[in-house]
Amino acid sequence: MTVLSLPHDVHALLETLHHALRPRWEALDPGGQPAPPPPPDYRAAPVPDDLRGRRVELIVEASDLEALEVALNSGADAVVLDFDDTFAPTRANVERGYRALRMAAAGTRPLLVRPRALYAVEEHLTFGGPAIAALCDLGAALAARPAQPMHVYIPKLETVEEAQVWDDALTLAEHHLGLPHNAVRVCLQIETYAGALHADALLYALRGRAFGLNAGRWDYVFSLTKRVGPGRGAMPPRSDLTMDVEAMRAYAETLVRVCQRRGAQAIGGSAAVAPDPANPQPALDAVCADKRREAAQGFSAAWAGLPELLDAVREGFSGEAPPPLPEEPAPETHRRLLALPGPRPLALTTVQDTIGLALEVFGAWYTGRGVVVRGGRIEDTATAELARAQLWQWVGCGAELEGGGRLTPERYLSERRTLTDDLTPSARLLDHLVLSHTCPEYFPRAAQLLQTASQEAPV
Repeated sequence: MTVLSLPHDVHALLETLHHALRPRWEALDPGGQPAPPPPPDYRAAPVPDDLRGRRVELIVEASDLEALEVALNSGADAVVLDFDDTFAPTRANVERGYRALRMAAAGTRPLLVRPRALYAVEEHLTFGGPAIAALCDLGAALAARPAQPMHVYIPKLETVEEAQVWDDALTLAEHHLGLPHNAVRVCLQIETYAGALHADALLYALRGRAFGLNAGRWDYVFSLTKRVGPGRGAMPPRSDLTMDVEAMRAYAETLVRVCQRRGAQAIGGSAAVAPDPANPQPALDAVCADKRREAAQGFSAAWAGLPELLDAVREGFSGEAPPPLPEEPAPETHRRLLALPGPRPLALTTVQDTIGLALEVFGAWYTGRGVVVRGGRIEDTATAELARAQLWQWVGCGAELEGGGRLTPERYLSERRTLTDDLTPSARLLDHLVLSHTCPEYFPRAAQLLQTASQEAPV
């Protein structure tokens, strides 16, 4: 194992966090937890002073130091330094990301850090076993910025037990660094089906420091695809899962209702298009329209994936705040969350494009790049996760193809082989994910385990 180079104070903090929390982390089981009871009446934590009135946050992949420098000098209301969906966790990238934390700490732009999710491990460190990536990223972030406001996006929350692990980690870090309790404020990313169902309970579990909920559209659809499984017939392709679909409207409105009820902020999704330099206006108009829709639903801000999208996102949130959404009975919300368009035959070009998207992101990820621009869109871990889960679901149900035939495992392999041979790391990973009996949870961890297995296999 090649060990990360860490300052002594960071290593000491990570050792403290792992010693206290590893047993609970190892016992986490999102699928085995009962639904939490409805929380009592409460109010979320106040929005931090430096984030009040913001409309657009610029997300930057943590190891991209040049992009971070641009972001810190941009017109963004805040910068999100991302170790999750846009990040490929090579040793070099992790070390650059931790340098980026210190670089961002020296600036004056409001900063939010998105650590990796609790499922991830950091293979370049050990603390009684492979390090917990979320604790590594969190500790490095807080050690880099102890005297200034620090805000954290908590990704992929599903259970109250996970929320409590995060809260205890933050409390331990605050104590270690001499910070007041709840000095670190957080916004919860509701990116899973279980998270949407339990959003109120998750916010309650972190109510002393949580000031908002954030919608992660494609991660959520990835989770929903795993939840639905092959039993219902083919899930709609990504192009059909717009925010006008009943299930997606229900998802957005669920977050907004919780925020309105508890005095929290609802933060919209990421504008992830790459405008054509020769004719950028259509893409900018589409971004602005999407953010106007979010603003009309009750969101107050959103992310931009590129600096050139900042003005379009801000314009989308420039109007008056809408009236609160009416309350909705829980059974109706549950029904609407699953109100997806019915199965229909898939175009073969859709299947081919979905395979190509996953392979391209995986290929970039293996070389240390967490983001690709493809067909005018910014694609990353979240969209690759959705692509491979859709393929798994389509193969699992034998989705009908336009023009006849079904998407069998053999047909999937035939189409994948037109794009890359069986021996590439991307092909091996995608085949493993698509042809598994159950849908593997997250591809970065699956990729690490496959790599370890191949290294240990006898020659």
